[in-house]
Amino acid sequence: MEQQTLFGGDGTRPLAARLRPRDLSEFVGQAHLLDEGKVLRRLIEHDQVSSMIFWGPPGVGKTTLARIIANRTKATFIDFSAVTSGIKEIKQVMQQAEDNRRFGERTIVFVDEIHRFNKAQQDAFLPFVEKGSIILIGATTENPSFEVNGALLSRCKVFVLQALTTADLTSLLSRALTDPRGFGGQKIEIEPDMLEAIANFANGDARAALSTLEMLVLNSDTDGKTVRVTRETLEQCTSKKSLLYDKTGEEHYNLISALHKSMRNSDPDAAVYWLARMLEAGEDPLYIARRVTRFASEDVGMADSRALEVAVAAYQACHFIGMPECTVHLTHAVVYLSLAPKSNALYIAYEHAKKDALTQLAEPVPLGIRNAPTRLMQELDYGKGYQYAHDTADKLTDMQCLPDSLEGTEYYRPTEQGLEAKYKARLEQIKAWKAQHRQQK
Repeated sequence: MEQQTLFGGDGTRPLAARLRPRDLSEFVGQAHLLDEGKVLRRLIEHDQVSSMIFWGPPGVGKTTLARIIANRTKATFIDFSAVTSGIKEIKQVMQQAEDNRRFGERTIVFVDEIHRFNKAQQDAFLPFVEKGSIILIGATTENPSFEVNGALLSRCKVFVLQALTTADLTSLLSRALTDPRGFGGQKIEIEPDMLEAIANFANGDARAALSTLEMLVLNSDTDGKTVRVTRETLEQCTSKKSLLYDKTGEEHYNLISALHKSMRNSDPDAAVYWLARMLEAGEDPLYIARRVTRFASEDVGMADSRALEVAVAAYQACHFIGMPECTVHLTHAVVYLSLAPKSNALYIAYEHAKKDALTQLAEPVPLGIRNAPTRLMQELDYGKGYQYAHDTADKLTDMQCLPDSLEGTEYYRPTEQGLEAKYKARLEQIKAWKAQHRQQK
């Protein structure tokens, strides 16, 4: 006889697995795709699914949707894992699907974590998707634009699943307390705001929310009839939030972009928040310091040249003492850069010059500014006509330094922001002096 557990015969399975939605009526979240009349709901209800990819963070229902499709479809449904399967297994499944097609049967192949397949493995699906042998449904936490072959991606409709809201998760947790598959057979005492705290902690992940609730219940005091969840137990089970972050994936670039754009928009509060998101998720502080140093010249530049000094100093501090002490140094730099006047004149100057350097005729360096270390070079007029600025009263000359085809081109165009206004005035004086002296010749 099977021993009864706290949750009955099904008690060995995790709460999240026991409460997996069986149909769309139990599914929580993704209203933009699954509300009445929405395209994905219609496709599922009418059993008309085509090749598609579910893209979204963990715990939002990608695999669950595939299971719901499996329960409703009249097609053969094959569950396939990218973690445990290789080319050999793919070919076997494709042969089965081809046999089904000959008998007029559809085959839906669900590939969990499709981003883990390499190019060759993904290519093995392509001809069968093209000729209709299979309907491919993939699930991925990574941006399919980067992780799925272009040819395969172009034949799939991408549905973007969003992180669940606190309200979604709170509703899910409340149902777990009453559903017979969850804790419906138990009397659980827990304050409503504690459920909301669990939902916030879960960061949009239903699996994480249910796992936390299960941990709380299993670790709470009981008199045999009632389980009482205390705030102390809640604090112990939610002591460290797991932040969604992948140092090599899209979220890595999303967060550094958020930091850059917050600083560029002179929003120190947002900048510090995104900084904390990266650091607390385990980002290398030196990576952030390098990006901040780039920002100092790209977005502040001559409007406040001290910005570069502060950024470099923050990098050095991160290198010297590391985490967690260096968080305050990066905060110092991020706030300084957020509040500094902004100018992208240096960035524009280089990009303009780079374009000319790559596309214009590679003209030789003007003779006047060539070095002439040998007699032959001197005889070939290297350095002829060179004017040494320090020998003049104004420390200026009207000597031409650009190639003839680029004479008069302006790359650096200073703004009026911050200290750059002073440099703009100085540059205008220099140009006026040169123009005047060239006219006098």
